[in-house]
Amino acid sequence: MTQETFTFQAEVGKLLDIVARSLYSHKEVFLRELISNASDACDKLRYAALTDKKMAAIAGETFQIDLSIEKKKKTLTVSDNGIGMSRDELNELLGTIARSGTQAFAEQLSGDKDADMSLIGQFGVGFYSAFMVADEVEVLTRRAGEDKAWLWISDGKGTYTIDEAERESCGTDIILHLSSKEKEFLEAERIRNVVKTYSDHVGVPVNLKTGEDTETLNSASALWVREKKDISADQYKEFYHHVAHAFDEPWLTMHNSVEGVLSYKNLLFIPSMQPFDLFNPERKANIKLYVNRVFITDDCEELVPSYLRFLRGVIDSEDISLNISREMLQRDPMLAKIRKGVVKRVIGELKKKADKKPEEFAEFWSNFGAVIKEGLYEDHDNRDKILEICRFRTTENEGLSSLTDYVERMKDGQDAIYFITGEDEESVARSPQLEGFRAKGVEVLLLTDPIDDFWMQSVTEFQEKSFKSVTRAGGDLDSLGKDAKDDDKDKKGETPGMDGLVARLKVALGDAVKDVRSSSRLTDSAVCLVADDGDMDINLERILKQHKQAGFAGATPRILEINPKHPLVSKLADAAKESTESNPAIDDAAHMLLDQARILEGESPVDPLAFARRVSQMMEKGLSL
Repeated sequence: MTQETFTFQAEVGKLLDIVARSLYSHKEVFLRELISNASDACDKLRYAALTDKKMAAIAGETFQIDLSIEKKKKTLTVSDNGIGMSRDELNELLGTIARSGTQAFAEQLSGDKDADMSLIGQFGVGFYSAFMVADEVEVLTRRAGEDKAWLWISDGKGTYTIDEAERESCGTDIILHLSSKEKEFLEAERIRNVVKTYSDHVGVPVNLKTGEDTETLNSASALWVREKKDISADQYKEFYHHVAHAFDEPWLTMHNSVEGVLSYKNLLFIPSMQPFDLFNPERKANIKLYVNRVFITDDCEELVPSYLRFLRGVIDSEDISLNISREMLQRDPMLAKIRKGVVKRVIGELKKKADKKPEEFAEFWSNFGAVIKEGLYEDHDNRDKILEICRFRTTENEGLSSLTDYVERMKDGQDAIYFITGEDEESVARSPQLEGFRAKGVEVLLLTDPIDDFWMQSVTEFQEKSFKSVTRAGGDLDSLGKDAKDDDKDKKGETPGMDGLVARLKVALGDAVKDVRSSSRLTDSAVCLVADDGDMDINLERILKQHKQAGFAGATPRILEINPKHPLVSKLADAAKESTESNPAIDDAAHMLLDQARILEGESPVDPLAFARRVSQMMEKGLSL
């Protein structure tokens, strides 16, 4: 087979230069990235050998990573005896930079080294850091179970080649042809220092070969089995970088050992930044499962619930059988017990943070709050504990508030926790449906995550206080903070003939609305739409319709509430009282009020052409006065 030349995807000449030469503050991290990849390759072959007899015959008794320096050739080689890569894998993994979306990746680069450094970690392009120190990179690899080896070569300027090659056994050699400015990485002492600093935690021995001598540079012991007192903060951080393939700082580190009927150890991290795939539709967690320090899988859906998928780290148990397939592993009853223990530990640690360090917890909540709330919908057993750590924006309180704090601030006689849902906090906070609640000082939760509409359907109460949407019709507001004097004042403020106007509006709007009512919830706006007590919440219906899940073609008719104290409504009431016959002006006003209410809800007028015509006619009349 003749040598073939391929072109990297996207604007890679510029992209590789940014990634490899501009973003990294410390050049030596390239070695950490290559060692991490080599360690992963060894873990994959170790697992394959446990479940596949053919792979067991191929895999060696020990796994190792070898670093070799050749000063005359100016090369540094990183070799492993892991699973290796096929030709297609070479093309896919090394030929597609930032597989999650190269163009999107390039567009998000800001030029700020600190900000972009974190972005790099999100897109998994650590291999390309090799071009920081190398003019050319060769990758010689042979996939376990295959006879052919392949040689990948690139100078990082836009193209690469793949050709057939020879390698005695499976594994990968990455040969870096170092540039003239990077001679420091040809010195054994420099390599020792880098490995000790960044890769001492790697569970595979990292050996330095100089001439006939071989020296193991790392402790090669699993970090999670060591005592906490023997592990420094920097070692935890570097292990997080290794296991999460991330560059940010861990927001929280949880290192625990559980002994008893079921024994396991876990070293888990919560990132300080959102992983790029946090809202991936597959919603997979990224926890590595080990059994007696032997890597099993990083794709076990039963290990942690999807609402904790931002967790990164390792769980190692002695009580799970090794000689089983991955499918059987996912049905192992021990996993359910581990899952239960991990969830309890994580929620407990988050509760401590929320209570003792609310400012730090607010940072976490801004990143992962929307994901945590998925647990309210999915995890019935832990729902009450999750509710305790949930934080919300409200109409009456600056910053985030817990439900416990909300209940303590409730008005006398208030027996419900009121909330409103919508697409963003700013628009929701301006909703006319909140005007009456604000006027009476009744606090309302502002819920703007899509999941809010769903968990509210399954969570009915908190501390014996029911949840109630302000977009529902009802007389709750009329009874809050009211006495006889307030009733007399309200009656005096209403325009006579309001009942007649309501009847006229009902006739004019017909089936476009479910009902028309005079309401006390409005103070400044003339109208608003609300859902009847038995109907679907307005925002939930909007979300379902957007995803074509509502099950019906048209919108559910809503109740139109009018403000009897608004000047426009008062004038319409006077006009309705003076005319006992049908009045086209009132009919047009009825439809414009409905369209106005729909616009306030973020929806379009029922009939845009008719709406435009009515607006033009009213403007024409106004200008003619």
